[in-house]
Amino acid sequence: MTTPTRPQGRRNYQEFLASKLVMTPAVGHEVSPSDVHPMLHPWQAEIVRWAVKVGRCALWEDTGLGKTVQQLEWARLSADQSLVCAPLAVCRQTVREAGKLGIEAKYVRSQKEVTGPGVWITNYEMADRFNPDAFGAVVLDESSVIKDVTTKTRDRMIILFAGVSRRLACTATPAPNDVTELANHAEFLGVASRREMLATYFVHDAAGWRVKGHARTPLFEWMAGWALALRRPSDLGYPDDGYALPGLQIIPELVDVDIQVDGQLFATDLGGVGGRAKVRRETLTARCHRAAELVEAEPDEPWLLWAGLNDEAEQLAKLTGAVNVHGSMAPERKAELLLAFADGDIPRLVTKPGIGAWGLNWQHCARMAFVGLSDSYEQYYQAIRRCYRYGQTRVVHAHIVLSALESQIATNLRRKQHDAAATTAALVTAMRTHNPIGAAA
Repeated sequence: MTTPTRPQGRRNYQEFLASKLVMTPAVGHEVSPSDVHPMLHPWQAEIVRWAVKVGRCALWEDTGLGKTVQQLEWARLSADQSLVCAPLAVCRQTVREAGKLGIEAKYVRSQKEVTGPGVWITNYEMADRFNPDAFGAVVLDESSVIKDVTTKTRDRMIILFAGVSRRLACTATPAPNDVTELANHAEFLGVASRREMLATYFVHDAAGWRVKGHARTPLFEWMAGWALALRRPSDLGYPDDGYALPGLQIIPELVDVDIQVDGQLFATDLGGVGGRAKVRRETLTARCHRAAELVEAEPDEPWLLWAGLNDEAEQLAKLTGAVNVHGSMAPERKAELLLAFADGDIPRLVTKPGIGAWGLNWQHCARMAFVGLSDSYEQYYQAIRRCYRYGQTRVVHAHIVLSALESQIATNLRRKQHDAAATTAALVTAMRTHNPIGAAA
């Protein structure tokens, strides 16, 4: 029996991997610089032109870099009739941004409201009410909704829009928990199935999926053909003028509460999911009162309070006078109040990251407090980035109000933050060499 020849050496191995997944040919078309709205910065216009030409691609740009105007221009230039799917609270903001570009985008809830060519905007919950065959292009705004392989939203979006020729996915957090989550973007865009991507570049062991030995560089080189990661304009060789953040202070606020965790003589860890829930509830009053003290110390500042439990949100609202945007509200009412905070009509807001952490621009606010944390790095990152984003002119103070035991959660989030930053940095490096935009930098 002849033994199959294995590729020898790192370069040969990388070439072997590169041959496994062939880049999907561009399905878009060329547009000239004059076709793009002059309001966009030159680097934003260059991104739009590249994305329109590729036709199926992802924009993984940090918050505040103008993904909304880029995706609107992409939708306008890619097809006569385009659909943008976004979180409900972001839909109205997207309509506002479209007006700045002279695009008469409209928010719609079903195919019946689509009356002809143009850019149409809806929320993810309504996506099933549309006929995908009616659109030449589709955008997933805050596309990290498809990151988890187990979510119904992922399956719905991939299946529903599989026949749309041009697709764009936009998010600042494409893989907040694990690099394998990038495979869901590849599958939505039709460049590779999740199974193909994992089989080519990853290996599964007791620790889960991890990138194969020499596969990391080929993986990011391949992704650079259909995804663009951006932390700041200088990643594309442009000056960072106007895109320097003034600073972020993460301020721990550890409350001293005597806690008895089941099965422990002395409370040394959270004791699993049940233990975490018990600790959070037993420290609820102390944490809420500490947050209220912070608010009252700077009463003239707009304040954003992040809660995880209904009881936390209700108590915070009573103690601080904040408007509580909660899950039982009608979706339209939530969107109305979240935009009212953006406009400065509401000085203090309390809500959950699952409701308000995505896509909204709250640069007018530079004070926030997390009254407890979950293990979701994405929620934490996105929540902070509602205020700490390009366009912010003041140092943002983010207070993390926890009990001493819950500091373990903060440690876990820091690890995830490090991993996510490394993934973005690797893709930026690959983009500089292999993406037509980055190659000029």
